Amino acid sequence: MNEQWRKPSWEAAVAYRARVRGCLLGGALGDALGYPVEFSSLDRIRASHGARGVTGLVPGAHGAVGLVSDDTQMTLFTAEALIQARARTGEQGSADGWPLLLRRAYERWLETQSKPGPQQPPPQHSVPQHPVSQHPVPQHPDPQHPVPPQAGTAAPGGLVTEPWLYARRAPGNACLSGVARMYHPDPALPLDGRPGEVNPDSKGCGAVMRSAPFGLVHPAETAFAMAARGAQITHGHPTGYYAAGAFAAIVAHLVAGDSLEGAVLRTLRLLARHPGHEETSAALREALDLAAEGVPTAEKAETLGAGWVAEEALAIGVYGALAEPRVEQALLLSVNHSGDSDSTGSICGNLLGAVHGDVGLPHSWVAHVEGRARIAALADDLAAEYARA
Repeated sequence: MNEQWRKPSWEAAVAYRARVRGCLLGGALGDALGYPVEFSSLDRIRASHGARGVTGLVPGAHGAVGLVSDDTQMTLFTAEALIQARARTGEQGSADGWPLLLRRAYERWLETQSKPGPQQPPPQHSVPQHPVSQHPVPQHPDPQHPVPPQAGTAAPGGLVTEPWLYARRAPGNACLSGVARMYHPDPALPLDGRPGEVNPDSKGCGAVMRSAPFGLVHPAETAFAMAARGAQITHGHPTGYYAAGAFAAIVAHLVAGDSLEGAVLRTLRLLARHPGHEETSAALREALDLAAEGVPTAEKAETLGAGWVAEEALAIGVYGALAEPRVEQALLLSVNHSGDSDSTGSICGNLLGAVHGDVGLPHSWVAHVEGRARIAALADDLAAEYARA
């Protein structure tokens, strides 16, 4: 975890866990707010939901409320890979195996996009007729009757055993085709602005939207480098992988206690050391300037773009979190625009959760988020793994 949090105190451990939980749950919440209106224009959003646009969780496909998309799915598999990497480092004494573990995690995610559900284990003929009762793995909750979060709900086989993750929710083409290439970068791959090996022209937001976990467990420079290299599993355009690195670095600064504005400014200095950073840096500066212009509006957010590409999604997420001090309103600002509302909402939610912790999120909304108990359990596992001395 970040060195600033590595203190031998109960209070620091609790604060760190709250930020990790907040980041993952906040991202899922922003995703769930934006997913029903992804692909909709601002005019259409307002025509469907009123002049203020979306003002809370709204029904999506088949009337379900609180569904998450590929943004949350891939973020969770990123976190799972980092847990495995930390455990392997402890066992083998080397931290160089994380790219392969990350690739394999994304391959497990890809499996959820093509199969109807988890593979069922073969029948065990030796199982007693009346086995001891176990705590059930939480299934996809009924949006109208959510199940309260429980402790110890992690499935022993990992995320790939979770039925609710087997849902194809508009995944990006670069993520699908990139993961299928079965490529993982060298852990020392130079970040020199040259196109990556996979999808070298792709700078879609599919890499940036999954990269927050790197910042939850590593200092900013390490988080930046790992996220930028991990992004190249699917996105080879320099802006595609630099935006991912920048997002992870911002999250790392927030976990260390910096303000959001300070975190962005520090990240801009880090970006400036890397050739080809200009698009990402310009988008972040535009978001900072826009947030300082007074009353935030959807029209202002739309001047940053639609969020389909990496730097625009990052800029809109940062703008929402920075321009509006109220968490609920910041999340709504980040999704009420034309374009990739679930990705921008997810990024904004990750940032807000890293700042405020899970206690700062609107719990009446979080209660309806798909898979929230499993997300909280994974966050606790991630925090516990990296909090170890």
